[in-house]
Amino acid sequence: MSTTTILPPERDSARRAPAGNRSASKAACKHCGAPSPAGDFCCAGCAYVHRLVHEEGLDAYYRIKDEVTVPADPALLQPRDYAWLETAQREAEAASDPERAPRLLLEVQGISCVGCVWLIEKVFQKQPGAGRIEMNAQTGQMRIYWERGEGAAFDATAFARALQRFNYLVGPAGAATQPRRSESRALARRIGLCTAFAMNVMLFTLPVYFGMERTFAYAPLFGTLSMAFGTLSLLAGGGYFLNRAVRALREGAVHIDLPIALGIVGAYAGSMLGWLGGREEYVYFDFVSAFILLMLVGRWAQVVAVEGNRRRLLSRQPVSPRVRLLGADGSATEIAPEQLQAGQRFAVAMGHNVPVEGRLETAEAAVSLAWINGESEPRVFRAGQRVPAGAQNLTRGELQLTATQAWDGSLLAELLKPVAREGYRHRLLERVIQGYLVAVIGIAALAGLGWWLETGDGLRTGAVVTAILVVSCPCALGLAFPLADEIATVALRRRGVFVRAADLWPRLERVRKLVFDKTGTLTLEIPVLLNPEAVARLNDDEWSALLALVQDSAHPVGRALHESLLAGGRGAFPLAGEVCETVGSGVELDVWSLGRPGWRVRSKPSDNATQPESVHVIHDKLPGDEPVDVVLAWAGVEVARFHFADQARADARDEIAALGRRGLEAYILSGDRPAKVAALMDALGLPAERGQGGLSPGEKAGWLDTHDAGHALMLGDGANDSLAFDRALCRGTPVIHRGVLARKADFYYLGRGIAGIRALFEVNDARRRTQQTLLVFMVAYNLLAVGLSVSGHMNPLIAAILMPVSSLLTLALVGWGMRGVTAR
Repeated sequence: MSTTTILPPERDSARRAPAGNRSASKAACKHCGAPSPAGDFCCAGCAYVHRLVHEEGLDAYYRIKDEVTVPADPALLQPRDYAWLETAQREAEAASDPERAPRLLLEVQGISCVGCVWLIEKVFQKQPGAGRIEMNAQTGQMRIYWERGEGAAFDATAFARALQRFNYLVGPAGAATQPRRSESRALARRIGLCTAFAMNVMLFTLPVYFGMERTFAYAPLFGTLSMAFGTLSLLAGGGYFLNRAVRALREGAVHIDLPIALGIVGAYAGSMLGWLGGREEYVYFDFVSAFILLMLVGRWAQVVAVEGNRRRLLSRQPVSPRVRLLGADGSATEIAPEQLQAGQRFAVAMGHNVPVEGRLETAEAAVSLAWINGESEPRVFRAGQRVPAGAQNLTRGELQLTATQAWDGSLLAELLKPVAREGYRHRLLERVIQGYLVAVIGIAALAGLGWWLETGDGLRTGAVVTAILVVSCPCALGLAFPLADEIATVALRRRGVFVRAADLWPRLERVRKLVFDKTGTLTLEIPVLLNPEAVARLNDDEWSALLALVQDSAHPVGRALHESLLAGGRGAFPLAGEVCETVGSGVELDVWSLGRPGWRVRSKPSDNATQPESVHVIHDKLPGDEPVDVVLAWAGVEVARFHFADQARADARDEIAALGRRGLEAYILSGDRPAKVAALMDALGLPAERGQGGLSPGEKAGWLDTHDAGHALMLGDGANDSLAFDRALCRGTPVIHRGVLARKADFYYLGRGIAGIRALFEVNDARRRTQQTLLVFMVAYNLLAVGLSVSGHMNPLIAAILMPVSSLLTLALVGWGMRGVTAR
């Protein structure tokens, strides 16, 4: 059972629309809401989850969920190791007070709305012995409690597997998340405090605006209280911007927080001088508190959107589960892969990755190298051969190997090693801020000098300088720019694209080339079933037998058949019995078999047989390549024949062409065979010289080093792309359940197409145009406000009016500029 064919994208009349383009003529997926021109569902996974939700009586989910949510991920049907959860449950029960319910803190991947929280709670309540569950959608965590005792029989692993069927993955809460440090939470606390302080400042300042005389008995008290609450605002909220501005200056960078900090310090210092001198007309404490509050709100809006996308991923996915170390006396102990040493014998379970290179002790094994070198076809290894690190065990049952290297020397360890990256500096923005600061400070200095020479009044001169620093508030930089980023991030999320790095936006403007991995990035993770009608024709007995043969399979063909069976909606149960495997040929259960043509098959069905032969359906077959056939047989008689092929993602050709019209050149770097890469290049309409096959992870990274990595966006899905990720300017991945590249990526995108990449650039275009408009407005506003200040016509009342009006205008400009991307 292997896959060799690569098919180009489907070229039927119903082209797949870009993600998020939900016009009236395009149907939407009934589960996730994504465009689905081909039918009711955008993929088989969504069809399966939709049916499961209704079968479990949880269809209220569709009435309360968001309009567009995350499509079903292929991981929901894959075997997943939960041994760590069994251990965690035992430890929680042993550590808890006998009089209290045991509890466990876990992370959940896939929460996107309140409907997800409701669904997870309902699934938990269906578990035997379940107590209560506390969900935190903002942190992506849940705390579960269960009943103690033999009658309760709560099984945390069964609960995790149930959630996986609904497209939610459970993972351990890492040390970094207990408790989780969140910048948005810290900002929210500052906002709460500064809101209270600002309200109190306004309470004691408004009487001045409404004519309170200085001779009023409580006027000095009101002024003192206004000063006190303004000072508290500076300490609680202003310190955030001051500290960040100082740190940036120490690193030689001019950060966006610098003009904000300058405005805060200038306004507070001038107000304090006015208060100490008894000159009420020069006191701006109300401006100080309101300005700090607005800047904090803008920063919080920006941070919370990015954090929300990061929280959708498990921070500690168990991608390298513990391995069984086998002793010479037959004993077995579990150890972490990092503890493996050369010469030790160890076992790897089905679906898991070989952590270090090892000599195979099992007679034979089928493994996938797609994750490590991009080969799409599984390979068979015999006893004595060396299995490379990162190979995935596709064989039913565990493999036994003898390590030929320690973990520290393995390729997998090198690829998984995190690489610290320097923070990206937006040079254009730094130059804008520098120009802004030079202009404001220069004008303030010249105005101060002029007023001093004319009046000789130091307080009056200081008031003019302070007014200039106050009214030239960088609201566009501090409030509207972050808001535009937040709107862009949310707009992309509705299209299945999740931004993880706040500095991605300015880097996108430098991208000139797109570098794609092939397997799993431009093609789907599993092969495409070309004749799904063959599955639909199966009777219930054949359906049950096929489901039993593939339901626990890690083989790509088995996973594809499993997905098709579950999406079919038939209620038949899998046939009981033990499935046996002949490596490289197929699997069998009693008289049923599934495997290569000719294996366990003695004859074709007769003309009077109830099972008709499948019809070969080949879409745009590439020259010299044939689809792979897999045969289901009963007692040696062929029952059905299924045809599979690797296929480019449905919209790949059109999307790459559209990206090319934007001036972005597309390249393909793959570890798969050069002939298959060349075929894909032809199918996608790309020049042959832009595709390279047979590359090692190091060669991919080396290609980027010599081909302008500083202007490249790398898109990959496996550990073999990790080194290239470290070189590229920007990084994105379509795969999040493996937990490797998702943590390195600046963004990830979901679904069965690549339209999210173009959406990323289109949304950034709108964001950039909006921010350019904001800069024009900021210049015009400052000319007016600074002109009034220089001429001596600025007073606290005018400043109090101009500041909120300018802030509201900048917010309106953001809404107007981003209206095109938010309407989709």
